[in-house]
Amino acid sequence: MSTDKRKVLGRGLETLLPSRPAAHGPTPVPAHAKADSEEVLHVALEKLEHNPYQTRTATLDELALQELAASIKSVGVLQPIVVRPDSAGRYQVIAGERRWQAARMAGLTVVPAIVRRVSNEQAMEMTIIENLQREDLNPMEQARAYERLGREFGLTQEQMSIRTGLERSSISNFLRLLKLPGPVQAFIEKEQITISHAKYLMAMESPVELQRIADRIVEEGLSVRRTEELVTAMIHPHPRPPKPEREVDPNVREAENALQSALGVRVTIEDRNGKGKILIEYHSLEDFDRILDALKAK
Repeated sequence: MSTDKRKVLGRGLETLLPSRPAAHGPTPVPAHAKADSEEVLHVALEKLEHNPYQTRTATLDELALQELAASIKSVGVLQPIVVRPDSAGRYQVIAGERRWQAARMAGLTVVPAIVRRVSNEQAMEMTIIENLQREDLNPMEQARAYERLGREFGLTQEQMSIRTGLERSSISNFLRLLKLPGPVQAFIEKEQITISHAKYLMAMESPVELQRIADRIVEEGLSVRRTEELVTAMIHPHPRPPKPEREVDPNVREAENALQSALGVRVTIEDRNGKGKILIEYHSLEDFDRILDALKAK
């Protein structure tokens, strides 16, 4: 993710709630640093609690966490975490779980933090927004997070776009993933199917055919281009070419017409150099009996 993109996303969390004065807990010591006009405090790690509203299902990447810990050990925690005080004089981490864990690995005893007094609902919403700003979420985690913002907080796609810095059309595409069959969602979550593959799968109306194509993507390693071709062929099948008009000898055609007039049904004569067969079609028992009578008379 580029630096410019990070700047755009960074505004999402701060626009979620208006700035509030920092709430001083029993032990934090004011620091000289400032963040968005709010006072940054040094909070003891032993006073921090896990976020009860964490929505991430995946565990933190151990290698990435070690790399972040090495960086923190060298230059410190550059971006304050966001916490809220609880009734026991401790603090719940709302945003910055990785920085907190990495700071512990680096051997720090305090971390810079912005303390906000927010409701349970606001804390949960801030957590979801912060998760969406991360670059390691798989598409299904993002889709479920956006769905939760709409369902639990009544946010429109336009409001989600403002808070996360993501285009509204992209949010709409993420939400569409939730309409895919469960097994296909699992493929996406395991990174066996990309969101580019899913874009074409979502155009299919038949769940059975959709699942069949998804299975082929996984089993055969189909490219996005090949997936597009298969889906397009199913949605817009090529019409069958018309059968070439049967070439009939004029004498044979005259015989066909004569028999059709005499019998009152369709008659086809297949003639090959004086050999062939006569096909007489009937549509009811009455036709059948009448044809037999006519042939006996002849």
